[in-house]
Amino acid sequence: MPARIFRPARTAMSSGTANTHKWVLEHVADTRREVDPLMGWTSSSDMQAQVRLSFSSKEAALDYAREHGIEAIVQEPKTRKANIRPGGYADNFATGRRQVWTH
Repeated sequence: MPARIFRPARTAMSSGTANTHKWVLEHVADTRREVDPLMGWTSSSDMQAQVRLSFSSKEAALDYAREHGIEAIVQEPKTRKANIRPGGYADNFATGRRQVWTH
């Protein structure tokens, strides 16, 4: 059963980078999910789809996959450039500003 190794992206609700430094090994589901007619929950008969392992490095995740005979696909993270302004946030309120700052 194939698995994918990736670094999770930051959440859309936060600009922070918490929980984005570890690598995750996640099994790809063999069967599609079905909706339970009584409760409306989604479920799958594939138990491996529930497994999600965290590793400190990509190499550790690849070693684990190799040791256990798991076919793994590595998805490299897209790096973003730092959003650092020359003056920073405090420059908005500097007394020596040359231009007018209004809303």
